[in-house]
Amino acid sequence: MKLVIWLAALVMILAACGAAGETAVSTPLPTATTPATTQGRGMMGMGSGMMARHNAPVPEEYAGLANPVPADEESLARGEEIYTKYCVVCHGEAGMGDGPGAANLDPQPAPIAHTSQMLGDDYLFWRISEGGAHDPFNSAMPAWQTAFDENARWDAINYIRALGSGQMMPGMGMGRMADTEAAQRAAMLDQAVSEGVLTQDEANQFDTVHALMDSLMAAGPPATGSMGQNQQQMLDDMVAAGTITQAQADAFNDIHDRLLEAGLMQ
Repeated sequence: MKLVIWLAALVMILAACGAAGETAVSTPLPTATTPATTQGRGMMGMGSGMMARHNAPVPEEYAGLANPVPADEESLARGEEIYTKYCVVCHGEAGMGDGPGAANLDPQPAPIAHTSQMLGDDYLFWRISEGGAHDPFNSAMPAWQTAFDENARWDAINYIRALGSGQMMPGMGMGRMADTEAAQRAAMLDQAVSEGVLTQDEANQFDTVHALMDSLMAAGPPATGSMGQNQQQMLDDMVAAGTITQAQADAFNDIHDRLLEAGLMQ
């Protein structure tokens, strides 16, 4: 998380207050009038920018990091407080990139509740810590490492993942994240068909395989890595299990790349 984001927007995020360790936040927060500094859909480099964001390698200093904070009630409560105060404005209550400040941001905030299920701890911690004001992300997301201590950033990751898995429910009600993600994907595929990026059969194939991947993500997030790495691992696992054929996996990757290149997928 759009994937995240992508993520973009993972996509991402996220002081510690008393026991939670809150410090003064000096980082300016993005608003609806704070556009990112780079390309939007239809502008030069959009497709390659999306591709780079989906496949960005985790820097060495973050690679392999694992969340040391248990996702217990206390951590989730702290993470919810951080997310609600600092992240909802862009990423939305359900974490689907549809917050009130998202409309004029380019690139759009990642649907982090969804994309967090496909991203490793190390990737999420990197993105939250350093923000988006650098290649290949070039987004309005602040770098949170000077605002939040490490435990607070891990609390935020715990909450975002719980939001995406359905363990925590957004303020607008149960099922909002899943419903919104499915609706966004359907709208994206409809647009791709109408613009001639995909045939209807290709859109149906993509949706079918993506639904199977959603089922795998429900079992828990990956330990490490980027969205591109973990997406390929899920496809490989499904081929090995006989859930899909290699031809279906190859077609999914081709369709996925075409959606990125067309600027239809975040």
